[in-house]
Amino acid sequence: MSRIKFIFLLSFLLTSFGILGQARSDSKAGPSDENRNVFIDGEWFQFRIHYGILNASYVTLGLEKDTLDNVPVFHAKGYGATTGIAKFFYKVEDYYDSYFSEESGLPLWFIRNINEGGYTKNLEIKFDHKKRVAKINDKKNNKRQEIKINPNAQDLISAFYYLRNVKNISQMKVGESVNINMFFDAENYLFKLKYLGTETLNTKFGQIQCRKYIPYVQSGRVFKAEESVTLWVSNDQNQIPIRFQADLAIGSIKCDLENFKNLKYPFEIEL
Repeated sequence: MSRIKFIFLLSFLLTSFGILGQARSDSKAGPSDENRNVFIDGEWFQFRIHYGILNASYVTLGLEKDTLDNVPVFHAKGYGATTGIAKFFYKVEDYYDSYFSEESGLPLWFIRNINEGGYTKNLEIKFDHKKRVAKINDKKNNKRQEIKINPNAQDLISAFYYLRNVKNISQMKVGESVNINMFFDAENYLFKLKYLGTETLNTKFGQIQCRKYIPYVQSGRVFKAEESVTLWVSNDQNQIPIRFQADLAIGSIKCDLENFKNLKYPFEIEL
């Protein structure tokens, strides 16, 4: 995978508070029964991604209520594209859709339709959590397959919302970690998210108190070190990503929350 494509995928992944899957921690994290969903119909985010001095791309993520096979679901729509000068060097236009259960938060149907510098994919994944199987329809190559998945597997987008509903994630102590399962394309992944404590960030909205995390990623061709990516999430009931920054082998990339609307809870900003 080329470095630029990996950067964009990571951007989408992390802005989805992602690195994603079912959360598990020493505190036995799980969905809260009280006020189960911290998000509502109509919630929407826009993130701006910078590579050095370049405004490289925008990512948007919106949510609406829907039904799938008579099951009440949330339909999350993700879109990302390079912009400005960056699109002349490496044009990206990615569409993601995730339909996940209102009750359990588990994904039922995931769509990935991307064009990244001429590299294209058009995948649909149907999840059967009872049988622990993902049914993959590769529309580009006219290929179908079934792959075993981990229990309660999440897709790239659904995990953003699932993690925000995990009650004990906001009660983690400094140094504790969350292990996260994810099923992406045709593979199961396990990532680790380590909590570093709180930090107040200066943003375009004002000062925001955040919870700071490190997602562990493989060092080598892209990243300088295993802990070279940092993620900041609002330390409030919304638990939304405010910023992430990745130090690369050459330069760095930063992603900031640019716009939002229809949050369930007041957005806490320090004046």
